[in-house]
Amino acid sequence: MTKDELRNRALPFKCDILDTVPQVVKNPYSGDECLLQPDALAVYDTIKGCEMYGMWDDVRRGLDWFRENEPKAYMILLD
Repeated sequence: MTKDELRNRALPFKCDILDTVPQVVKNPYSGDECLLQPDALAVYDTIKGCEMYGMWDDVRRGLDWFRENEPKAYMILLD
């Protein structure tokens, strides 16, 4: 994906993109890892926070976004 394509991805909800470079994220259960672009990392972090607070509509929107935009990462981290 090009930088322009990444910049133009619509996020599923308001979330802060704090990182400027991709980061490796590890599945806490399987130990598998994948590299997430900054926008995907922000969505992932928001999903995890929403899970803790029972905000299931936002979790669902985030999961749907991952399935569409980051299918490999979805299978590694969220499936």
